[in-house]
Amino acid sequence: MNPLAVEPDHLVVAALDLAQGCDWVEARLGFRPQPGGRHVAMGTHNALLSLGLRFYLEVIAVDPDGEKPPRPRWFDLDEPRLKADLAEGPQLVHWVARTDDIAAAVARMPSLGIATPMARGDFAWRITIPDDGHRPGRGLVPTLIQWSDARHPADGLPDRGLRLALLAGEHPEPAAVRTDLATLGLSETLKVTYAKSPRIAAMIRTPRGTATL
Repeated sequence: MNPLAVEPDHLVVAALDLAQGCDWVEARLGFRPQPGGRHVAMGTHNALLSLGLRFYLEVIAVDPDGEKPPRPRWFDLDEPRLKADLAEGPQLVHWVARTDDIAAAVARMPSLGIATPMARGDFAWRITIPDDGHRPGRGLVPTLIQWSDARHPADGLPDRGLRLALLAGEHPEPAAVRTDLATLGLSETLKVTYAKSPRIAAMIRTPRGTATL
């Protein structure tokens, strides 16, 4: 079986309020994410911060001025358990990896969901979204994205000298998560160990030292 061409694209920090999420990131990394735009189809909006070449951090929240979509929002944003967690503060909840053949990836791993067309401003892409909006592997298995052209959101972001040093996760069934990561060719990108509750963490090198999200 030919390996899939998949690589990390961005980290996802969720918040109940976008400004609160940006405050949280700025306090930890020393730089404030800049406004991104609105995802009309999902009723969310975001802000972005560069983590290097074609890699970035996204802060995402429900858009108070947007319309509630007819389906569950992505990244578990409508899930009561996550909403309760976010009531205590923003957190890193997920990551997204890009591919140049999302159809082949979904055929290999149908559990990722449907490759759904999306747009924000001038950017368009297809992204895997399960019908119930859940995060694969409770956030440890990445959502997949395929950008519609050569442009990438990180290309227009100022380089603040932030770089991902390590991505790690914990899960009550680590073997299943490791199998999914291996299918995507991402076994070396995220290391998973056992814990009673799933969690993802990222160590980020910053100009003032290493920070953990």
